[in-house]
Order: sequence, then structure tokens, then C-alpha cells
Amino acid sequence: MAEDPFSDNGTRDIVDSSESSRRSELGAGGRLADRVRAACLAFPEVTERLSHGAPTWFVRNRAAFATLREHGHHQYDFPHLVCAAPAGAQEALVASAPQRYFRPPYVGGRGWVGVRLDGDPDWDEIAELCEDAYRTVAPPRLVAQLDAG
Repeated sequence: MAEDPFSDNGTRDIVDSSESSRRSELGAGGRLADRVRAACLAFPEVTERLSHGAPTWFVRNRAAFATLREHGHHQYDFPHLVCAAPAGAQEALVASAPQRYFRPPYVGGRGWVGVRLDGDPDWDEIAELCEDAYRTVAPPRLVAQLDAG
């Protein structure tokens, strides 16, 4: 009998960075999800699961650092990524390109930033945002591991 995918209080582990063979079991996916997933799972001890109905990436299955809203959320009815950001980055990004970046609801007050994924996103830039988000929430040992390559 198949394992209950919702055995962890209604959330579902979709992908664990240490278990790449589970990729065939993905419950959420599309071109955007695949691109963001590839960027986020490149970091040490990252897991992915649905949180509030959206693919979300966590460090050590605890600290969220990025959430993908493929079909929009609240007043933002376009695909976007919401991610943790270093101090001051949200303000700088929104000021530099307000048509692309925004202060998301709920987590914007903690410095997180939203980035639009409609049109033709710069995937190198998205990967950099994901790395900055990871570095913002990951413990120093994991950041050092990332730096060591």
C-alpha cells in the first residue's frame, strides 16, 4: 500500500535535496516550478513542501526561504516568487524596478521581496535571489558549506 502523502499534518514533502530520485513524485510542477525548484534544491539541506497551497522551500525542513505563487496570490494575479532577502534588499529592489519587484503581503514586513515571473524572467537573477534568500535564513554552518562548494 502506498504511503499517505499527507501524514505530516496536511503538508506534503515534495522534494528533499538529498533525495533527488523522488523528483518523479512531484505533486506540483510546471515550467516555473521546475526552474525555481532547480535553483532552490541546489543548496544544502533544503526540502520542498506545499505550504498554504504553494510550493515552498525550507532549510532543514523548518525555515522557509522561498514560496512560488504560479497563479498569483491576493491582489498579485500574476506568477511570482516570494523570498527572504538580506536587510535593505527589498527596498533597493523595489526602488530599482517597481514593475518587477514588490513588497508581498504577510512577509513583506520582515523584509521578504516578491518578484514577478511572468514574461521572460532572467533565470540567473532568480537563482541569485534564491541564493540570497537561502543565505538569509540558513545557519552559518550551512552557509559555510555552500561557500566551500
